[in-house]
Amino acid sequence: MSCGHGHRPNYDAVCFHAQQTAEKYLKAFLQERAAPVPRTHNLIELLELCLAVDMTFELMRRPLVLLDRYAVRYRYPGESAEKDEGRAAVQAVKVVREIARARLGLPANAATD
Repeated sequence: MSCGHGHRPNYDAVCFHAQQTAEKYLKAFLQERAAPVPRTHNLIELLELCLAVDMTFELMRRPLVLLDRYAVRYRYPGESAEKDEGRAAVQAVKVVREIARARLGLPANAATD
């Protein structure tokens, strides 16, 4: 597949950055609630900590399960993400972003959207 410049789109990066975005939102929520923020990339571990503060985060479980696998999966040679995975990762992180921003008291659409 070409993105118009003769290069294959980097779906590996899409998946990785979607995971990282979710991770940062969860950690930001914990930080804002003065809760401990562990040094982990495990989204489910972070989810459980957020749930101890706010049960609304349960709505993120499915998207986080999907995104959790992308912390390291495509960062090393051997596997590559495909277009459908990239799309699924973007859709999942949109759910996480929407809920997290609401719980953080941030506008739904940031100025950078």
